[in-house]
Amino acid sequence: MKKSLAVFALAASMLALSASGSGFAAPAANRPWMNTALTPEQRTDAVLAKMTRDEKLRLVFGYFGTDFEPKKYKAPKEVRYGSAGYIPGIPRLGIPPQWQTDAGIGVATQGSAPTKRERTALPSGMATAATWNPDLAFQGGAMIGREARQSGFNVMLAGGVNLVRDPRNGRNFEYGGEDPLLAGTIVGAQIAGIQSNKIISTVKHYAINDLETGRDYHDARIDPTAARMSDLLAFQIAIEKSDPGSVMCSYNRVNGLYACENPWLLTDVLRRDWGWKGYVMSDWGAVHSTAQAANTGLDQQSGNPFDKAPYFGAPLKDAVRTGQVSERRLNEMAGRILYAMFDNGLVDNPVGEEPIDLAAHAAVTRADAEQGAVLLKNQGRILPLKPGTKKIAVIGGYADRGVLSGGGSSQTYPAGGNAVPGLEPTGWPGPVVYYPNSPLAAIRAQAPDAEVTFVDGRDPAAAARAAADADVALVFVTQWTSESIDASVTLPDNQDSLVAAVAAANPKTVAVLETGGPVLMPWAGQVAGILEAWYPGTAGGEAIANLLFGRVNPSGKLPVTFPRDETQLPRPVQPGLGLAKDEMFSISYSEGAAIGYKWFDKNGFEPLFPFGHGLSYTDFDYGKLRADAAGGDLTVSFRVENDGKLQGMDVPQVYVAPAAGGWEAPQRLAAFKKIDLAPGAETTVTLMVDPRLLATWDESAKQWKIAGGAYKVMLGRSSRDIEETVTVQVPERTLPAGWRPAV
Repeated sequence: MKKSLAVFALAASMLALSASGSGFAAPAANRPWMNTALTPEQRTDAVLAKMTRDEKLRLVFGYFGTDFEPKKYKAPKEVRYGSAGYIPGIPRLGIPPQWQTDAGIGVATQGSAPTKRERTALPSGMATAATWNPDLAFQGGAMIGREARQSGFNVMLAGGVNLVRDPRNGRNFEYGGEDPLLAGTIVGAQIAGIQSNKIISTVKHYAINDLETGRDYHDARIDPTAARMSDLLAFQIAIEKSDPGSVMCSYNRVNGLYACENPWLLTDVLRRDWGWKGYVMSDWGAVHSTAQAANTGLDQQSGNPFDKAPYFGAPLKDAVRTGQVSERRLNEMAGRILYAMFDNGLVDNPVGEEPIDLAAHAAVTRADAEQGAVLLKNQGRILPLKPGTKKIAVIGGYADRGVLSGGGSSQTYPAGGNAVPGLEPTGWPGPVVYYPNSPLAAIRAQAPDAEVTFVDGRDPAAAARAAADADVALVFVTQWTSESIDASVTLPDNQDSLVAAVAAANPKTVAVLETGGPVLMPWAGQVAGILEAWYPGTAGGEAIANLLFGRVNPSGKLPVTFPRDETQLPRPVQPGLGLAKDEMFSISYSEGAAIGYKWFDKNGFEPLFPFGHGLSYTDFDYGKLRADAAGGDLTVSFRVENDGKLQGMDVPQVYVAPAAGGWEAPQRLAAFKKIDLAPGAETTVTLMVDPRLLATWDESAKQWKIAGGAYKVMLGRSSRDIEETVTVQVPERTLPAGWRPAV
């Protein structure tokens, strides 16, 4: 009946438009799916009805956008060469090709491509999460989405929202931290920004893809209830806030089945429970079957030739012919792709190469770097640097040449090329790329009357001599991380000894970190200041200098917990080490939903720096915390005052916990807000708490359950710095699996 009504509505709409003399050109009359007055669903149904089986099959099979010598593969001539992928269009029906580009920080180029696209790179995903500012994340997404469109791409492989379960994961820098609310909110905002350019963004890597070692085959073992309250909740929130056109399924297995042929992930959760309408694409090389993958929810195989076989090429055609995959299922696969293309404007707004205003875009990435950098320590208010500072020693980290970026498929190449070429690895998963935006040059520009010297840091003794002769020493330390490999949390290349030597020579030492995530700092007690700059993007050197000299007031907060040592981690020894390549192993995520600060809280561990921590050059006072749940929804309000002497931004954080306990951890982040206040100004902040953050998941009933009773509402500067607590009575409540906040 519903189908008949939909067909009737479509026909009636066409008749009305024809009768109205609306100016439809003849081609449009022959192509009703080109009528923008119709819904994406109606347009999809109309064009599907005109498609041949071969045309539907064309939409579900993608090609790598670059030659790949190991498999003697030559990319189709229609690709944007050096890109991630390409799916042919259907010209006779007006359906454009899908031109795919990596990734989450900017328009990437494959390392093997001889010519690199020079584009703007945002700071790492971790840095953007450290802004705790969804508006800024949206602006950054809008900027890189604009560059994607201007580069001729209409699909961007962005939106990494995997949670940081292990600080050694080599792709943590691409992601949004350890908390599902923070990660889902920030990544969702960035995806929405990308798609504001009428292109598609993915959200990825779905799901529990939290370690790179053995990523192609390891089995992530997790209780489904815990997954719903952690990794899957991050995806759910990101999807709600952005409605991405595509979800990219991951390489790994989840509870025994590969993610790209896992019916629980692809059908039960994503479709039945969340009601999401877009298409599932595979990661490049993540497909392992034809009929099983198609029938359990995979809609598009990406990146031929990276899989062992072109499963959605000739094998899928044969599977449809023999009935292993039904015609209805093929229609569904092609229809989901078409729906996303209509819904996001790909059909109506063709892409093409256009000029890019790199100078204007530099301001966007610089603002992200400035708000994402986290001032971890500022003993004696050594920062900002004083105007009268006469001698500054800048040490290490190639600070004379540029700032570090993360490696792998997300590698965006800057205008001016790699500032430090030739560092190993030069091939995959490299090359190691430094963006040519030198902190040293920016420091000298801001201190024209000071004597600023540079020492490369290779010799700790020479660095110590330079530091001893300076008023202040700025020591830059770096940790390169990348897709496909994991990294130690110990800084490489004897940099711990370097920092210790410099700090011993000059107590006025500030360490500036360019890392993919948390690292150990055995010297933290010896230095006066620590600034975590992450991978700060193509304007990162200028941003670091602006922060050091106080032109910008630091406002970043940690999206991850920094451990004191590896014994504090759920798995002190990294899984998969010492095994032969392709040797299957499992990772037991027995911590469940107690990730990051929740694990530390549950076990009484004292971190080096807690989740949510970050200092400012001004001071903020909190007060008048109130909480009300009389109407069923929990509303929290409080006052924030800037009682310091400088303009500044702050992120007050609301945590919640049942007074009687019983959750996976003692508390959860429930709400946050980034605010900007002039000296002496104050504001009242009112926040609504997502009720799922007061609930536990009931796997048998497939719903969220809030236990009625007393709940503590805590206002803090971090997960470990709580300023005020009130108690509120919350009524018992259940929520369906697909519940989402009102728009």
